[in-house]
Amino acid sequence: MSIQNPAFQSLMQRLHGQLRALRTDQQGNVMLTFALAIVPIMGFVGAAVDYSRANSDKAAMQAAVDATALMMSKNVANLSQSQINTQATNYFNALFNRTDVSNIQITPTYTNSNGTQIVIAATGTVNTTFMKVMGIGNMTINVSSTVKWGNSRLRVALVLDNTGSMSQHGKISALKTATNNLLTQLQSAASQNGDVYVSIIPFVKDVNVDSVNYNAGWIDWTDWDNQNGSCQGGGYNQNTKYVCTGTWKPANHNTWNGCVTDRGKAGNTTQPSQGPSTLNTDTNVTPPDTRKSTMYAAEQYSSCPDATVMALSYNWSGMTTLVNGMTANGSTNQAIGLQLGWMSLVGGGPFPAPPPMDPNYQYQQVIILLTDGLNTQDRWYGDGSSPAPQVDTRQQMTCNNINAAGITLYTVQVNTDNDPTSTLLQNCAGSPGKYPDSNKFFLLTSANAIITTFQQIGTSLSDLRVAR
Repeated sequence: MSIQNPAFQSLMQRLHGQLRALRTDQQGNVMLTFALAIVPIMGFVGAAVDYSRANSDKAAMQAAVDATALMMSKNVANLSQSQINTQATNYFNALFNRTDVSNIQITPTYTNSNGTQIVIAATGTVNTTFMKVMGIGNMTINVSSTVKWGNSRLRVALVLDNTGSMSQHGKISALKTATNNLLTQLQSAASQNGDVYVSIIPFVKDVNVDSVNYNAGWIDWTDWDNQNGSCQGGGYNQNTKYVCTGTWKPANHNTWNGCVTDRGKAGNTTQPSQGPSTLNTDTNVTPPDTRKSTMYAAEQYSSCPDATVMALSYNWSGMTTLVNGMTANGSTNQAIGLQLGWMSLVGGGPFPAPPPMDPNYQYQQVIILLTDGLNTQDRWYGDGSSPAPQVDTRQQMTCNNINAAGITLYTVQVNTDNDPTSTLLQNCAGSPGKYPDSNKFFLLTSANAIITTFQQIGTSLSDLRVAR
């Protein structure tokens, strides 16, 4: 930190010249030489004292404008210029109490094009003590602080466990509270509509993509048609085509409850699908097309989530309504929730294409995955009660792909039943340039910790930065 003052620089040069002249002068009385030397030496010492005091004042002024800028950023968008001037001055005066600084001027500048920022500039003068005898009566100090927000836009996918075990220990209630609080934080971080978009993906073994989509082209009905309908003639009625000895008549698709399970191989007339496809569409965001392995497989899952998915939006009241409607039921398949959460950020299948990214802004894409249990079942593996390592294998592939796409992934394990710590969730958590990232994994042992953890994540996402 330095004091920029031409007179001060001139004084230093003059004092330095006098000492150099005395050092080279070999004539005259020693006492006279010493007496003359005292003048520049005392000048140097005095200048150092004044300079040190001015630097201390400048550091205090810098701290005061930093704090003023941060406080002003909270509501500056709603103030007139005169109100901005008054409020900035009042904040600064309450923080800065150096009486030896006079002629203080506070200049706030607020702009909201290509991002939003407020700049607080401050100037003042410090009267000198020792340097005054050398013709320098004061020094000017200048500081400024810039707080930027809104030049970084957020797109956040919330992938939330709605399985049966979430009904225990108050977890589903805490999740609702935590999510609504997080939504409030994210809404407050937006200066204008479009600064922050959020999607919500409640998941169990399946995900509810809304039954109104029963005519959508991204749904594979092969397995559903074989498992939902009636057997007519040729024997007794059975509820699947595989055991019907007569004519099988699939049910009308408008009776579907909205659930889909993982993308992958389609079944046939004699057996359901037998595993993921070589396209690995259950682990990536390849857009659905005419190939059934790219489509989402309809399933009449009896524990279909009550809450449907919600695409990227800033419909904050709609999000709150969805969250409050979440209930707990079904077994655990984190993998499908995570894949659909990623799909919601890029568009495809149940989700429309997101708005294009404005090149004047920086964008941060984030997925927050919360679960209270280990994977127990997906479309192909597991019985719904015991851990299913094959599901973990599929999910890890998805996590690797998400990280490669430059998306930050927070993982939260709510472990109230003394389950093993999830190595999968630890290895999935990551951020661009760091994978896995231990700072993005949270292991919780109580329902209430969901609330504080989501608050912590929300604060991190909406954090303001001081830039000088």
